[in-house]
Formats: sequence, structure tokens, C-alpha cells
Amino acid sequence: MKEVFSIKEAIKKIEHYCAYQERCHDEVVQKLRTMKMDSDEIDIIIVKLIQDNFLNESRFACSFARGKHRIKFWGKNRIVNELKFRNIGQYNINLALKEISNEEYLDTFEKIAIRNWDSIKETNLQKKRKKFCDYLLRKGFESNLIYEKVKELEAQ
Repeated sequence: MKEVFSIKEAIKKIEHYCAYQERCHDEVVQKLRTMKMDSDEIDIIIVKLIQDNFLNESRFACSFARGKHRIKFWGKNRIVNELKFRNIGQYNINLALKEISNEEYLDTFEKIAIRNWDSIKETNLQKKRKKFCDYLLRKGFESNLIYEKVKELEAQ
């Protein structure tokens, strides 16, 4: 990588970086810092990217939420925490959560829960319950959903 980039070169490089995949502001700023750009230059570049629609926090949040739910099967809690970690505002987080329909969410939860319950080969019911709950909590699903599902699966 070259040591010093002009603003035009940096914009061209960052436009390509943003076009390849949706990015949040923090990722772009981090990338610009690795390119050894100073704060003023970073501000100029960020404004240019927003004006040219290469950088859009709402679009990023919605895309992130859809992808993580449909591909990695994350629950809403995990998605919210990850978006907060990326300094996404509450408005955009709420917008992103609307991308996941309630039916799709519950259907995914149901599939993941049953698959996980069947895959746990623990004979001790207490340990099986703990492994099941821990897994779904790590995935980011709500505890009330998890505990209702445990009772339902234990009753079978």
C-alpha cells in the first residue's frame, strides 16, 4: 500500500471499498486512518461519500439486520447489540428491526430451537436445558421465547 494518498485517490479507493459491501461510518473512518489520512481529510471524504450515496447508515443497518438474521440466524438482541457496537443510532436500529417480519423471526426461532434441542445428546435434563438456553441466548433471542420453548420441548 502506498504511504500517502491524495484526497482524490483516497475517495476513489474508498468508493470502491463502499461499493463492494455496505459499510458503516466507523468502518470507513477506520479504513481511512489505515490510509494515514488526517481528521480534516477524513471529514471531507465522509461528506463526499454521503452526498454520492456510497455511505448510508440506514441502508447499512437494514442490510446488516436482514443478513445476520437470514444467514447467521441471529435474534433481535444480538443484532441490536452489534449495531450499537458500530455506533448506529437508535432510529436506524429501529428501522433495521422492522426489516425482519414477526412471522419470519418466529419461524427462524422455531427451526433453530428444534434443531438445537435435537442435537444436544445430554442425558441430564438440567444440563440439556442449560446448553439449549445458553445457545439461544448467545444467538440473541429473547429469554421469554426461549423459556417458553424449553417448557414446550420438555413436555414432549
